[in-house]
Amino acid sequence: MELRNIAIIAHVDHGKTTLVDELLKQSGAFRDNQAVAERAMDSNDIERERGITILAKCTSLEWAGTRINIVDTPGHADFGGEVERILSMVDSVVLLVDAAEGPMPQTKFVTSKALALGLRPIVVLNKVDKPDAEPDRALNEVFDLFANLGADDNQLDFPVLYASGRSGWADEGLDGPRKDLSALFNLVLKHVPQPAQIARRSEPFQMLATTLSADPFIGRILTGRVESGTLKAGETIKALSRTGEKLEQFRVSKVLAYRGLTQTAIDVAEAGDIVTLAGMTKATVADTLCALEIETALPAQPIDPPTISVTFGINDSPLAGKDGNKVQSRVIRERLMKEAEINVAIKVTDTPGGDAFEVAGRGELQMGVLIENMRREGFELSISRPRVIFRDIDGVKHEPVEEVTIDVDDEFTGAVIEKLTGPRKGDLVEMKPAGAGKTRIIAHVPSRGLIGYHGQFMTDTRGTGVLNRVFHDWAPHKGNIEGRRVGVLISMENGASVPYALWNLEERGHLFIGAQEAVYEGMIIGEHSRENDLDVNPLKGKKLTNVRASGTDEAVRLTTPVRLSLEQAIAYIDDDELVEVTPKVVRMRKRWLDINDRKRNARAS
Repeated sequence: MELRNIAIIAHVDHGKTTLVDELLKQSGAFRDNQAVAERAMDSNDIERERGITILAKCTSLEWAGTRINIVDTPGHADFGGEVERILSMVDSVVLLVDAAEGPMPQTKFVTSKALALGLRPIVVLNKVDKPDAEPDRALNEVFDLFANLGADDNQLDFPVLYASGRSGWADEGLDGPRKDLSALFNLVLKHVPQPAQIARRSEPFQMLATTLSADPFIGRILTGRVESGTLKAGETIKALSRTGEKLEQFRVSKVLAYRGLTQTAIDVAEAGDIVTLAGMTKATVADTLCALEIETALPAQPIDPPTISVTFGINDSPLAGKDGNKVQSRVIRERLMKEAEINVAIKVTDTPGGDAFEVAGRGELQMGVLIENMRREGFELSISRPRVIFRDIDGVKHEPVEEVTIDVDDEFTGAVIEKLTGPRKGDLVEMKPAGAGKTRIIAHVPSRGLIGYHGQFMTDTRGTGVLNRVFHDWAPHKGNIEGRRVGVLISMENGASVPYALWNLEERGHLFIGAQEAVYEGMIIGEHSRENDLDVNPLKGKKLTNVRASGTDEAVRLTTPVRLSLEQAIAYIDDDELVEVTPKVVRMRKRWLDINDRKRNARAS
């Protein structure tokens, strides 16, 4: 059987996973009566809820006697720790672009990696049946993007299809029959070459590990493309590190391959195919799995360095242990180490004292997803404000800079540019009309300046702006960047909040809690309208008297409190504050040491 290996690249919400659903259905990968969930490639709850691809996944289908292996790449740069190695498994990429929005930042991130590897892309303009679709403009923007990314003449001579993934059709022209996806299947067979590795099946076995996962029954498993030779279950091979050091020798317990959405045991793994092996205990991503006689490791792409770090600690608030059942530092450490073993983009280090851990990663979204997974598993945590990781390059302090792409209504353009280029030390790169009364702004902004900016951005654009960001480069340190401009309201008592007290506090700022919610000393219950922090009493009830007057017994009407999501809370806090995360609630509080210092200072004065 002939073989083709392709990856699908798309920005968040451009319809990639929906298109894969249709490819699987039309190729006959599902039985006629099989119940299949929508967006079947989204394998966990957070992917389904947020509509983003977090984990790189493979699937396989057959068309016209050819097996097509499809790799679904992460749509966000925060989860791109394995993108280059994922792309090394394939021979071409399908770039899916929304015909209305055009190529977006996350598209640029993965596409730049694909072009650098010499892959020739297929461009699919998706959602061309939408009322606001502008396929000609989107196609011109794709060509400009390829040119800016240094594509060669062969890569610029790319084939184009017009499609609607949700409706399940793709055609070579806009006026096509709009019947099915056969045009896309046929183009893949025609445009994508057979894997060159097929010619090396008689050589000793070699495979570069690309993704790592764990199975509760068979243990540690590694997925990758077989570069040469063949392998059967039960054979003994070894693992080499990127430097060629022997890590272990092991017997292969299982050889699995994707057939549709499931992994199936196969008799033999052959060069060119994408397979999964089990039986190893030490080998990880970027290691070479090979025959015993081979001494040289396959070249592997280095892992992009982390750009931010967050401190994970135990929850030591007065309400600790009420919601979760995993609260000990030992259990938290085990969970973080397990995550670091599977996710190569995350680094975990212990802090002095042993009850907190520094977790370094690629971005706030990646950290938010990890914390969300842990809270759903029953963990209670305290989380610090994200800190940018600096690098020393040629004796000069450098910091990560991100490319920010913003689509905003014309009337809010001035406010957005002022905030990005002023206090946040960004550089305006491009500003152009985006149609329908909107402007597209592209700027290079230090990662430090973007921490906590999204909430301000939504306020400035009245909730209508769209902001996307992707790592751009390292640049010399740009000096001090101001953090949050306002103070917070801090509870000075323990108990349940009282409506009358909250009603009196509303004139001080926005509240984060409602009536009859548990509060404790040091907990942040709202945002102060001024720059300083303010200690308040949310338990103070109304004084009772024996005098009754008209209007004194009216019901208290409270303004709906502002509820910050997990990512919003992490971005909101300052350096002397923490986010308390439990399976049921997200709270913010001051560090205990700071509260005690303030008490001592107050007594001394």
